[in-house]
Amino acid sequence: MKWFNLILLVLFANILLAQNPSIKVLDTDFSKGRLQNVQTITLNDAVKLHGHLCDGLVVGFLGLKEGLYKLYPDSIIDRTNNRIVSKPSPCLTDIAIFMTGARYQYNTYYVSDSIKYQFIVQRIDNEKAYGIKLKPGLMPTAIDSLGRLATKGELDACGIDSLRKLESEFSSFLLSKNPQDLFIIEEIKNYKWLPVLKGNFLKTDVLNKKLQNCLPK
Repeated sequence: MKWFNLILLVLFANILLAQNPSIKVLDTDFSKGRLQNVQTITLNDAVKLHGHLCDGLVVGFLGLKEGLYKLYPDSIIDRTNNRIVSKPSPCLTDIAIFMTGARYQYNTYYVSDSIKYQFIVQRIDNEKAYGIKLKPGLMPTAIDSLGRLATKGELDACGIDSLRKLESEFSSFLLSKNPQDLFIIEEIKNYKWLPVLKGNFLKTDVLNKKLQNCLPK
């Protein structure tokens, strides 16, 4: 049974990699260059930055894609013209900087666990802002409950594999749906950029990195 679960995880990973949403962005064309470098970035590109594919990365990519198109309804996404606040999840923080071009050191990005959204993204030139969050009831409750145990180091190797399988199934579900049906995206009127700089959030995706593999019985 354990080998069967391992095979399922590999199949899920291959299926998810084949489902590769993309977004077209605009950047400068060299270190002191002009704003004319048009390129397409994908979920698979984000995986290379983040280190692995996971449900948080899928949620972040799909949700931010919808939010950014709200900010740029008639034009390409300008990655030199955004600032963003994200929840402290490693998946969400990586996808936030990757898709928006925002950076902590330039006062265009910070992390907060007190916002009611997963992201608040703002276009700098016109100060228009949107809050983005996954609709309630979509994420299986088992992902949250097992995730909390994993964060506390209370899941064994086989429990970690079960959590991974649940997250893969959820990612596949998200990628099979119209993203407009998955997210609540609300305009925030008169949003004020007031960064709160903290550097002590827990990086949850490395807590179990030394755990042994689940062995078949």
